[in-house]
Amino acid sequence: MLGIAAAAQYLSAPGQSYSVAAFKDPMREGLGLSETQYSLAYAVATILSGCLLPFVGRLVDRFGARTMLPIIATGLGAGCYYMSTISTLTELYVGFCCVRSLGQGALSLVSVWLVGEWFQNRRGVATAIAGVGGGLSVMTIPLLNNWIIENYSWQQAWITLSLCVWAVLTLPAIFLVRNRPEDLGMLPDGIAPDELDENVNDENDSTGSEVSDESWTVAEVIRDTTFWKLLAVPSTAGLVGTGLVFHQVKLMEQHGLSPSYAFLLMTIQAGFATLLAFPAGIATDRFPNRFILAGAMVALATATALVMSMPVQWMTVVYALIMGLHGSIMRSTANVVWINYYGRANQGAVRGVAWSVMILASAMGPLPLAISTDYFGSYIPALIAFLVMPIVAAFAVWTAHPPKRTV
Repeated sequence: MLGIAAAAQYLSAPGQSYSVAAFKDPMREGLGLSETQYSLAYAVATILSGCLLPFVGRLVDRFGARTMLPIIATGLGAGCYYMSTISTLTELYVGFCCVRSLGQGALSLVSVWLVGEWFQNRRGVATAIAGVGGGLSVMTIPLLNNWIIENYSWQQAWITLSLCVWAVLTLPAIFLVRNRPEDLGMLPDGIAPDELDENVNDENDSTGSEVSDESWTVAEVIRDTTFWKLLAVPSTAGLVGTGLVFHQVKLMEQHGLSPSYAFLLMTIQAGFATLLAFPAGIATDRFPNRFILAGAMVALATATALVMSMPVQWMTVVYALIMGLHGSIMRSTANVVWINYYGRANQGAVRGVAWSVMILASAMGPLPLAISTDYFGSYIPALIAFLVMPIVAAFAVWTAHPPKRTV
């Protein structure tokens, strides 16, 4: 199941900002669009993706990954192929809506859902292992996209992504995926029922994380103050992180760096995030999740400050490493915290609501920087706002203690 989850995160790339970033300038120039027109199309598609996620989460809770994953993968492949055929702004809106909704939204959600069902006491480590697929995706997909675009065309790059999604995800998902360990007579973490008591005692002695045995409904979660404090982290990461990645090529050009170097920084960032995946997963299982998430926000604020100043060019590598640290935490702790705090039974629906807000925030990410450069001739005004947001989010999540039902 971990292999399938990792493959799903890897091939969510067509709908992710780091992959779309490689297409931005070639497609914008080919279609004759401005920065704001292109960014607005991306934002509208991201808003639609966010609005659909609570519905998708409920479907995954009801039908499971075994049914939903092949459907989502088939649709994403079709969306990628459609992107290779577009020639107008209207068609760009339709194509972005397909790949963002199915890639960034639905496919990522079902991948994390599958890990949440199969693991409990080692959920952080398991999520980190699956997240390696996402890290490898950031390392390789932008470079692959850029190479195909430079040597062939952006249309051929979309066709290649389409074929990869169909080949790697659709059929394996049909034949290999099982929704829950209980379907095979097992319990989470690979524990046999007759080993339950012994393993529970061992795990309780070895972990300091905050895993809830209670399952909350979406209505209960929305009324809980802790939920909104936790939500400050993914929404800030979605807005600021998406904005930085989407405009990374132009941001690095401001410091005299080439597009190829900007994509190389993405690879360094993803490589460092992958190296930190296991430490981040272990920390997630052993330490309060809220403290780790606060650290992610401090890292994001530091990275934003570096983009604004960048006193020397080698500091771009430091920027990439800090963003890698941030990304590693977001792929482990930020994914696990919802099921740790609110239980398994409705994890798809709860995470769907949380991710919906995150994606709606990420929809706005490219716009502040695009508007800033179009109307002020500089990215600095937007970057100042980007610097403040993670600092505020860090203070909020630091106080997000595990929730308790009120009688």
